[in-house]
Amino acid sequence: MPGTSPARRTVLRGAALAGTAGLGIAACSPGGSGGRAESAPTAPVDLGKADEVPVGGAKLYRDENVVVSRPAADEYAAFSTICTHAGCPISMLEGTELTCSCHGSKFDAETGKVLHDPATRPLAKVPVEVKNGKIVAGPAA
Repeated sequence: MPGTSPARRTVLRGAALAGTAGLGIAACSPGGSGGRAESAPTAPVDLGKADEVPVGGAKLYRDENVVVSRPAADEYAAFSTICTHAGCPISMLEGTELTCSCHGSKFDAETGKVLHDPATRPLAKVPVEVKNGKIVAGPAA
């Protein structure tokens, strides 16, 4: 910054860094969407037809913050899609791999296990069952 004293340049640089540091804190905050804390189902929720989840694959239910995988024709598993690193809702699924867009943590949709940090804890398991050809997930499911 030509014509600016060295002390003034330091203050300006510090102000610029402080402004961008606040953005990082907001992105890391749990429930990074407007301060509303996100969670997996807290009561049974009907997710739709059971055959919509492919055998050997998974389906992401963004609105309910849950992923359902189907390792075998008659076997289903469900996990919360709230990242265990910073509480961000996970919105990306490729095959059976979930990716958190906040910091890049990756999880296995069949087991909930962490595949890539910064997360260190697996996703929370969600009870799931098939009733009358429909997937029901959440407590007491």
